Amino acid sequence: MIGKFFDIKPDMLKLDKEVMEICKPYFEKVDEVASYNQMKVLKAFIDNGISATHLVGTTGYGYDDRGRDGLDRLFADIMGAEDALCRYNFMSGTHTLTVALFGVLRSGDLMVCATGTPYDTLHGVIGIDGSHYGNLMDYGVKYDQVPLLANSEPDLEGIKAKCKDAKVCYIQRSRGYAKRKALSLETIKSISDAAKSVNPDIIVMVDNCYGEYTHTEEPLAYGADLIMGSLIKNPGGGIAPTGGYIAGRHDLVEMCGHRLTAPGTGREIGCSLDVMREMYLGVYFAPMITANALKTSIYASCLYEKMGFETEPRYFEDRNDIITSICAENAENVIAICRGIQAGSPIDSYAAPEPGDMPGYDSQIIMAAGAFTMGSSIELSCDAPLREPFIAYMQGGTTFDASRAAVLLSAQKVQDVRNK
Repeated sequence: MIGKFFDIKPDMLKLDKEVMEICKPYFEKVDEVASYNQMKVLKAFIDNGISATHLVGTTGYGYDDRGRDGLDRLFADIMGAEDALCRYNFMSGTHTLTVALFGVLRSGDLMVCATGTPYDTLHGVIGIDGSHYGNLMDYGVKYDQVPLLANSEPDLEGIKAKCKDAKVCYIQRSRGYAKRKALSLETIKSISDAAKSVNPDIIVMVDNCYGEYTHTEEPLAYGADLIMGSLIKNPGGGIAPTGGYIAGRHDLVEMCGHRLTAPGTGREIGCSLDVMREMYLGVYFAPMITANALKTSIYASCLYEKMGFETEPRYFEDRNDIITSICAENAENVIAICRGIQAGSPIDSYAAPEPGDMPGYDSQIIMAAGAFTMGSSIELSCDAPLREPFIAYMQGGTTFDASRAAVLLSAQKVQDVRNK
């Protein structure tokens, strides 16, 4: 079928057929998780009495906004949380994480990152990049981190040593631009248990970006006190046009609400304009959309492994986020992968991505993202820093069949580069 519409060479089509057969049992496991999560979401909609009135927005201050407050309660139930802020007001995942960190940390507090150096865009938020834009360090928050062990596992003894006097133990579930595994829920629990064994009052915060709905439970069931993420990733279902969420303990969510708006007004203000229908619809479709992204990830891992590339995770391994890392070996292959993904995208397929400077990153970045929502990484995209070891990070895929075609186009471009 793909060969009828796209210029894919016979040997690549043969490989595609082989890969699809290999992936069938792993796709079935993804469908089982998605079905469970879809029932959980449906039950939450019913239990919270979501009605047509919740889909209508407000203006101005947004006092008593029924849709906004209902979405918070709905999302809390889905995530297994006491409370949640699920708002379009969050401009990105980084903004959401920033609100959460500034919401709970105070001058003199210590934040310990238990998973090594965090994602690039948080360097400026914390202040570890040496900038002074009103970051956490500027406000007197202290920072330390515990590097991961050589096998990408957490250093539990190191975490215990550094978390004794910390206010926050911070965990990044996904890999970011690092050559490591995404964390399993069991690993998150081991970190939480280690930190709380020496400091029962410590707040365990998890950057849950890319990890939502990959399993039937979320990190709050495994020792986390607060989780955060972006709605233009898994939990927005490719429909939410913007936004993010913070979910967890009620007292912590309340603190974050006062940082999102203003101290004293907190979550009571903030109109919802005309986005509530898209927000609710995105939350409803998210489990099945995430399943398509996971299938795309499994397929990409298998296809590129069969082509001789190292991938992480491998196609048969458990997935804790929607990202596949492809060790592309050199810059030329990285660019070819990204250009193939762009060529198979519904939007701006004619564009040829080029590496360039981006705010918040210390290397040139190449990004392929022909998405309906700018920056959406639940839609198929691929990006990479142009630096060794030249890893391309592929994520998303709201529709598996179309995403499969794009991945195959990327593989064809890489094959063409190799054959030059």
